[in-house]
Amino acid sequence: MSLLHKKRYVPNVRTLHAMCDSNYVRLLKLLPDCDTENMQYEFGVRDVLRYKIEIIECARYTTTVKMSQVSAGLPDFVKPNMHIRLYHDAKMAEVIQVQNVGQIKAKYEYPNAQMHQPNEKEAINLFLAEWLAFCLANRNLAPELESM
Repeated sequence: MSLLHKKRYVPNVRTLHAMCDSNYVRLLKLLPDCDTENMQYEFGVRDVLRYKIEIIECARYTTTVKMSQVSAGLPDFVKPNMHIRLYHDAKMAEVIQVQNVGQIKAKYEYPNAQMHQPNEKEAINLFLAEWLAFCLANRNLAPELESM
């Protein structure tokens, strides 16, 4: 199929909302408290990986957190980090910034100068879903979840 006849990407809002709903539930399982600004929680996964969740901003209906891998010995470019906004009234969580790149659009024309995929927003939120599921399934259950 040529580029001229390629089917345009159309975001599936239902799928994105379902993913954001699931991400909200998963993230709350990792956060003992999401109402206290400037709190940090760190936990381990399989005694090898370390993750940190920082509460950056709290408002009446939203909380913004930064989730990052803080494992020693790895270069920064392979450590995921993202800002996630939790919408408490809608019970949804979506990625608003990833690897220090913000303003993620629902779709991008392709090709583009920034090399974003047409479904970049969906892909990033899917990565968050998989990351959270991995952390929940493999985190150390000892008192590793520490308030810093």
